[in-house]
Amino acid sequence: MYGSDFEDPETVGQPGASALLDEVESAERDLHEAAARTVATGGSTGPGADAALQDYFDAVIAADQKIEPRDWMPGAYRKGLIRQIAQHAHSEIIGMQPEGNWITRAPSLKRKAILLAKVQDEAGHGLYLYAAAETLGSSRDELVELLITGRQKYSSIFNYPTLNWADVGAIGWLVDGAAIVNQVPLCRCSYGPYARAMIRICKEESFHQRQGFEILYTLARGTAAQRQMAQDAVDRWWYPSLAMFGPPDSDSTHSEQSMAWKIKRFSNDDLRQRFVDMCAQQASVLGLSIPDPDLRWNEERGAWDYRQPDYAELFRVIKGDGPCNRQRLRHRRQAHEDGAWVRDAGSAYAAKQAARRAGKRATEQVAAA
Repeated sequence: MYGSDFEDPETVGQPGASALLDEVESAERDLHEAAARTVATGGSTGPGADAALQDYFDAVIAADQKIEPRDWMPGAYRKGLIRQIAQHAHSEIIGMQPEGNWITRAPSLKRKAILLAKVQDEAGHGLYLYAAAETLGSSRDELVELLITGRQKYSSIFNYPTLNWADVGAIGWLVDGAAIVNQVPLCRCSYGPYARAMIRICKEESFHQRQGFEILYTLARGTAAQRQMAQDAVDRWWYPSLAMFGPPDSDSTHSEQSMAWKIKRFSNDDLRQRFVDMCAQQASVLGLSIPDPDLRWNEERGAWDYRQPDYAELFRVIKGDGPCNRQRLRHRRQAHEDGAWVRDAGSAYAAKQAARRAGKRATEQVAAA
């Protein structure tokens, strides 16, 4: 109810939003169809076994089917997936912070409930993704340790502060909107556990984007001060959101190989263009302006021209020099330390249950003898 209770006819069917959800449903159907198909393995175990395994891997990728945890895969494929999935998981967990501190300050009980549900979703997304990474042989404890020690990155966007309530709307519309554009193609990722996790994540992200859109829509039709607050939030979050898609293709380290393996389906620049095209239409419905003097429709390209984000700033924030980098990691480390007793209790309970099961089996074996 809370995620779907805004039914103003001007905003239902926002340009681009329904099409993205259609893509998710199509990807889900493709997953079921791929599971019903098979690719011949060749079954070689002799001196040429490695080549046969590589041939099988290549055949699965070429056939648009899924690599599963039990399948052989190149080491670089496994390593690249762990890096990408871990960064994605870390981003979901760190991403709880910018909005989490607005739960108690949201302007109504309904707003509090919606935001609480959203932040809870982000925690769940992180868990889905850590679980997907574990199927590749990397434990959750290892990945969390890499995050809190600063040895693995998360999305640069979460190092910007939320200054007022309108920022929560801008995050929903722009940040979650960018996430959906980036993540919907991952529903067709060549690695099965990642693709399946993304199906559910994208469905929930669509609620997050709708929530942010509705906040800005309401503010833009409120008082002059509320409208200004909404516009200010969009002005501050637009370019960091554009930078979420990563560096331009010419400077991207991993994109080409990732696309060859069908982990990614579109380049950074292609995804960024899709995002601009979607937001340019939605902004006209909101009645707010995108802070880009170069934004204009290009009839020849059939797309919107726009000014590129400041990539120097992107790399500076990624390297740790953003407004909130130190604060975000400090809070994450503190939360991890505060939760140690829960992890210890869970481990002790699991060990106790395992000992009981082992004792029961031993008793049954003695009785059987």
